[in-house]
Amino acid sequence: MPLYQIVVLGIVQGLTEFLPVSSTAHLYLTSWIFGWQTEGLNFDIMLHIGTLLAVLIYFFRDWVQIAAQGFGMRFGHDKALKRNPMLLWWLAIGSIPVGVAGLLFNKQADGPWRNPFVIGGMLIGVGLLMLVAENAGRQVRDLSMVTMADSIGIGLAQALAVIPGASRSGTTIAAGLFRNLDRESAARFSFLLSTPAIGAAAGKALYEIHKQHGLHDLLNTQFAVGVGVSAITGCAVIAWFLQYLHRSTLRPFIYYRIVFGIIVLALAFIRRPA
Repeated sequence: MPLYQIVVLGIVQGLTEFLPVSSTAHLYLTSWIFGWQTEGLNFDIMLHIGTLLAVLIYFFRDWVQIAAQGFGMRFGHDKALKRNPMLLWWLAIGSIPVGVAGLLFNKQADGPWRNPFVIGGMLIGVGLLMLVAENAGRQVRDLSMVTMADSIGIGLAQALAVIPGASRSGTTIAAGLFRNLDRESAARFSFLLSTPAIGAAAGKALYEIHKQHGLHDLLNTQFAVGVGVSAITGCAVIAWFLQYLHRSTLRPFIYYRIVFGIIVLALAFIRRPA
């Protein structure tokens, strides 16, 4: 894969993984529109590792505090996290549904579901779901008030994101709003919850490539550039998005999803992918 293509797709991944607009949709459609070769296993690993690094770097202090408190130790200064020492275990419970969904539907998600008709429909459908959540949520709770019921509900929403076009952050933030979390807390919990799922996906892909031809093929400039671009872009997007949600609504992203979904469906009817 040419270096310029890796840079473009790395930026697309970093921009869209943490915004509620579906990274899978944007990566697939970018390659489809420009006629680029479908991404392989190496490329999937590269982007998974890049986005995993982004969320680990940005939330490093949070994760250390959450892990320490989960095992009964006092650590960290975040007040909301300090008031919820069970958060580590709620995140663990909330990660189970997406693991089950990945095992059950992995072949469909990487095969027949990865087409513009499914992607366009999910872009619109989850966009409408986010619109309802934006209007219905009372937004009176933060991370200190997250319970096991919240983690199960948001975890089930994350499982829906195995369908291309759904968006992990879109479904989980919407679920958080339905549970009356404020926007920033819903997004923060969404990103924390995504960490085990992204890590598991990266680990599975690394294991698969190890079985095929070893990990030494990943030690090249293209792989390093892809990981770095997606990680740096992802960190910047997380920081911006959390600040944005502190003062603004999800409506621009909702309208973008709906319009983009309509365009995708229109293109699908005009130009069917090979």
